[in-house]
Amino acid sequence: MKILIKEGHVVDPLTGLNGQSDVLIENDRIVKVDKNISEAADQLIEASGCYVMPGFIDLHVHLRDPGLTHKETLTTGGQAAAHGGVTTVCAMPNTKPVTDTKEMVETLHERAKNESKVHVIQIGAVTKGQAGKELADIAGMAEAGCHAISEDGKSVMNASLYRQGMKLAKENGISVFAHCEDITMVEGGVMNAGAKAQALGVKGITNSVEDVIAARDILLAKETGVRLHLCHCSTKDSVEMIRLAKEEGLKVTGEVCPHHFILSEDDITENNGKFKMNPPLRSKEDVEALKEGLKNDIMDVISTDHAPHAVEEKDVPMEKSAFGIVGLETSACLTYTELVDKGVISVMQMAEKMSYNPAQILGLKEKGSISEGKIADIAIFDPRRVYKIDVNTFYSKGKNTPFDGYPVKGEVVCTIVDGKIVYQK
Repeated sequence: MKILIKEGHVVDPLTGLNGQSDVLIENDRIVKVDKNISEAADQLIEASGCYVMPGFIDLHVHLRDPGLTHKETLTTGGQAAAHGGVTTVCAMPNTKPVTDTKEMVETLHERAKNESKVHVIQIGAVTKGQAGKELADIAGMAEAGCHAISEDGKSVMNASLYRQGMKLAKENGISVFAHCEDITMVEGGVMNAGAKAQALGVKGITNSVEDVIAARDILLAKETGVRLHLCHCSTKDSVEMIRLAKEEGLKVTGEVCPHHFILSEDDITENNGKFKMNPPLRSKEDVEALKEGLKNDIMDVISTDHAPHAVEEKDVPMEKSAFGIVGLETSACLTYTELVDKGVISVMQMAEKMSYNPAQILGLKEKGSISEGKIADIAIFDPRRVYKIDVNTFYSKGKNTPFDGYPVKGEVVCTIVDGKIVYQK
């Protein structure tokens, strides 16, 4: 099976190619990238005016499978990912039961091959049942291909136990993905602590809730030598700490979600669960710091923290709502609209932060690039399309987002996984 993509604008962080070129795919591989490829193909994709980018790799996704499939499944999550140009997702382990054994990782990987349109890398928990008392089978899960461990949804509050987990991750060649939240300091907060929380009459969450654990985790990573990835960073001090860690030569990376680099607490118009996420929407000062961090390549990755919930869990006041926002189907258009089109980052940086850098963090040497010999995971993105986000078009079971009706520019028009078209508009 051959697919020929004609006259697209290829953006490849590995080779530096940033211009018009054709791409020839045979079976699951990219076999040729050149101008005016004339070879016969089984399928022709006209991509004039579109960016041809390496398929996006989302390091932070909640597929809710097993146990919470009323929110999402491997199938619906995979469809949502394909719709958004995401060809590989890292599924967080806070499922029911928690994904904390080699057998569970193996089972989910096997199921995903049959049930998901995109690649699924199951991340393993740090502790058994995410209870924070005893380490999970980190070596076994690494052997099963988990690539990273995470206690996402919470932090391991026992620093000694967490350090042991980091040492095992280092020994087994995998990363630690850190959710930075000192749960003892949350104190019932539901949004950022500030004037807006006071005006709405709800409890706030201070920046220090994130910053204290970010500092701790960086220091533990320095001691253990593990590769540390800080998830969903939301504060200016998280950016600064990552900058300092990199200056020191530590293997520390950080991600920002679109909702955190676009919206601030000032955009919360009412006490409704659609605005409740963890970490919360911060101050305008924090938003600007995150954007500067992305611009200056301090922040390495744009991920979604895709966290689908049922309508009845979100369409209530924040005090009663679950934390979370969906993002698989909106990350590319929001990133292009708010960062690339406005000149904050380049389209090459978009490809780096949404594909190449995540591939490097995961050690996926055959992904994150549009070059010969690489796996044919590709997103074709049309920057000319102007529309408003409509949750009724989502493939995800989750519709929980404050971006419904938000005007955007740019749309994924085709997604290719392993040389097969899995979404085409």
